[in-house]
Amino acid sequence: MTISRRRFLQWLLLLAFVPAGVAKDSPRNKYLLFVGTYTEKESKGIYAYRFDTASSELTPLGVAAETTNPSFLAVDPSGHFLYAVNEVPTYKGATGGAVSAFAINRQTGKLSLLNEVPSRGADPCYISFDRSGKFALVANYTGGSVAVFPVQSDGRIGAASAFVQHAGSSVSKERQEGPHAHWIETTPDNRYAIAVDLGLDELLVYRFDAKTGALTPNDPPFAKLDPGAGPRHLAFHPSSKFAYVVNELQSTVTTFSYDADRGAFHKLGSVSTLPKNFSGTNDTAEIHVHPNGKFLFASNRGHDSIVVFTIDLKSGALTLVDHFPTGGKTPRNFEIDPTGKVLFVANQDTNNIVLFRIDPDTGRLSRIGQPLEVPSPVSLRFVPAE
Repeated sequence: MTISRRRFLQWLLLLAFVPAGVAKDSPRNKYLLFVGTYTEKESKGIYAYRFDTASSELTPLGVAAETTNPSFLAVDPSGHFLYAVNEVPTYKGATGGAVSAFAINRQTGKLSLLNEVPSRGADPCYISFDRSGKFALVANYTGGSVAVFPVQSDGRIGAASAFVQHAGSSVSKERQEGPHAHWIETTPDNRYAIAVDLGLDELLVYRFDAKTGALTPNDPPFAKLDPGAGPRHLAFHPSSKFAYVVNELQSTVTTFSYDADRGAFHKLGSVSTLPKNFSGTNDTAEIHVHPNGKFLFASNRGHDSIVVFTIDLKSGALTLVDHFPTGGKTPRNFEIDPTGKVLFVANQDTNNIVLFRIDPDTGRLSRIGQPLEVPSPVSLRFVPAE
């Protein structure tokens, strides 16, 4: 088949006026969504979906990897490796859980196990990366400890570069009889690591050595929350001027101002995550600040809702917008998609993930699409697809 020179030039001219972003299969809109679960019932491990941010279309890819109780996930900054804490009390006959490293096939969504290491404490429940992507930080809930692990160039996890055993207790005899580390991440400038301990009612602050992965107590070494608050997770504001802590036992969010030079937190106040007329039992779970810095979201397990607040950009103060039912029971982790437009909620006890459109002006949530059926979902992570 031959093409005239004139027709060929016409095609070139037409192509010149086609915007680069309109290609139907543009990888810029394509992501993988990985779901961590508890495996005591039907679940087999980590599940995967393909997500198109342009259409909000989701395609199930099945089990990405079989592993025990991958209750929290983290992805390294390169997007090539995924890590899971295995939330178990014993690992290979010894007290403590595990951390598993996987290579991501960004075309198929399958995960290939690279290695596993002991987490250095029982029931690890959180994992994150420092800002360089060279170290993984782990919180061991029942063990009441935190650990740092170097990550090798091939994605494998090395022996711990730091380990700190917390000590003490607080006022709740049932939940705060000892330390319960629930969250750990480095600060936005990577100079400090902050550990949230539910059992101590404290934010423990460590100086973080980004070269060696070492942790040393800061001065001041911690910030206190109200007795019995039971802090669970923390979210920094994009400005780094404020930090917000969701308190599991009191169903509150506490606002702190943050001094990045000293690694110091100053408590500004707390607000309830529940409606005034709610009289049932409730435990909060997750907290996120929207990437635009205007809204804060937190999940209520019991009231089974996402509470939304607006954020005063000058003072950091929170103002209630409303409470939005999650369409299931026991909303655990939730995640905002890479565009900032859609919020995904993992409802652990109804085995589903429900999607909500985020109003960019008000922060209000409205349900979209059909719920995803996933057994015991508890953690969500997005990765760019290929």
